[in-house]
Amino acid sequence: MTRSAVGKCLCGDVRFEAQDVPETFGVCHCEMCRRWTGSALLEVSIPEQSLVRHGKEHIATRQTSEWAERGWCRNCGTGLFYRVTMAGEWSGSVDIPLGIFDDPNGFVMSHEIYIDFKPDSFAYAGEGRKQLTRQQCVEKFSLLGNDPADASQGRIDQGETT
Repeated sequence: MTRSAVGKCLCGDVRFEAQDVPETFGVCHCEMCRRWTGSALLEVSIPEQSLVRHGKEHIATRQTSEWAERGWCRNCGTGLFYRVTMAGEWSGSVDIPLGIFDDPNGFVMSHEIYIDFKPDSFAYAGEGRKQLTRQQCVEKFSLLGNDPADASQGRIDQGETT
């Protein structure tokens, strides 16, 4: 099942409306997501064509790997999305942080990736979700193994923002 949802950044300059929002979310524990969010990335993957953004002039983006970019509000710094930019089976959706939804309730955690990089102090309630290690992610998502900015290796581009 899917639903509609709305959300915004901390200052409200960037807002979004989305249709076809799944009732599940995933968690990424890779180093790049941890450094970007200050924790793990809890994200809801939404089809790009189902997402309408308002305040696009306030969005900054950065290509953070060979295959993906991240976006944030230029004014308040809120992380807004992670999006695969490389053509292929993983393109076409936008991962929106669960915390910027106006109503983040009612979602169910479906998976955690880079579980072997999860800080030992993190513990999530519930059972039955898929958990993948870094190696399992590399095997499943072959493009991860070829990128020098692989998040698990701790190499993050430090250049200017766009």
